[in-house]
Amino acid sequence: MTTDPWSTTKSLREDFETPRSDRWFEDYTVGDVREYGSIALSEEEIVEFALTYDPQRMHIDPQWAATGPFNGLIASGIQTIGVFMRLYADHYLTTSGSLASPGADEVRWTKPVRPGDALRLRAETLETRLSRSKPDRGLIVTKCELLNQHDEVVLSQTVMNLVAVRPTA
Repeated sequence: MTTDPWSTTKSLREDFETPRSDRWFEDYTVGDVREYGSIALSEEEIVEFALTYDPQRMHIDPQWAATGPFNGLIASGIQTIGVFMRLYADHYLTTSGSLASPGADEVRWTKPVRPGDALRLRAETLETRLSRSKPDRGLIVTKCELLNQHDEVVLSQTVMNLVAVRPTA
């Protein structure tokens, strides 16, 4: 069993107090941790994605993959980022205030994603700061992890988002 390093240091929140349709920069609080999920990928979805975007044998050929370095078929890392993005956009990001993302840092695939793995998102707000040059927005930095059903981290990254401040009028 994997020990969860956050279990004694962070408090898990159910969700934001405001809905995504009325969520603004001010609604993100440093230290808040939230989890959302899950999404499972089938063997068919893994192979279909890989045939189009990442046609490596460990993603498209179950027979070869069974004897390959991962002892079975695995999802493309790019597909895993897609699963992350779906959960992130559906739950953590705001539909009213999200402006753009200047990028993500420290992207790591730490465990392979296999057919049937149930993936969920864990997001910790690390930093919030108002823009000095554009006071109508701020930057939110979030530590994001995608975990499987065994509580193993399969993807980690630090994501930055520009989010509008709550309108005053």
